[in-house]
Amino acid sequence: MDSKMSDLQKILDIGVIAIVRVATAEQAIDVCGAVARGGVTNIEVTMTVPGAIDAIREFKKQASSDVLLGAGTVLDPETCRAVILNGADFIVCPNLNPEVIKMAHRYAKVVIPGTFTATEILAAWDAGADIVKVFPAGVVGPQYLKDIKGPFPQIRLTPTGGVTLENAPDFIRAGASCISVATSLVDKKALADKNFDVITEKARQFVEAVKVARGL
Repeated sequence: MDSKMSDLQKILDIGVIAIVRVATAEQAIDVCGAVARGGVTNIEVTMTVPGAIDAIREFKKQASSDVLLGAGTVLDPETCRAVILNGADFIVCPNLNPEVIKMAHRYAKVVIPGTFTATEILAAWDAGADIVKVFPAGVVGPQYLKDIKGPFPQIRLTPTGGVTLENAPDFIRAGASCISVATSLVDKKALADKNFDVITEKARQFVEAVKVARGL
């Protein structure tokens, strides 16, 4: 199995992608460590974090080999290339930009573009997406994924936005290949208090919720 397929399988096996969207690069590194300790080893640092590329590069140095560190909110191929050259293992976008997909392919990286409608979802898959992000998923809920999987059973979907511990199992049972979680995982109060054990425990709970929903 080549490295890209191996990375994709890791993402699917854990079934959770942690989205780290915080105020500083230092916070990002701390949060990455906390969620990894909780078993969420697929971590997306968004480009909205000041110094995000530095955070990715620095955390890669200290992370164990089983951690996949991705870059999120990647809007253009130039940013895509820059984050890959600084260690990003996978690419996540809020929108569908075929040029970003093409760039990720050039470097043999997993790419997860953002979509919402059935037309966008199929277009992303046809353009070579490894997983298609459905965003914002919270406004439509698990039933929307179930309906989409009807005509598109082959497309791997990850709901993003509004995914919580309460609805995560429903999204998995509705056909999500994995879930992407942000604010419901990275507790703002715990972050402010630097109580990273709370974030680690939340990560454990999300991993367990996916396992239970999969019947494992």
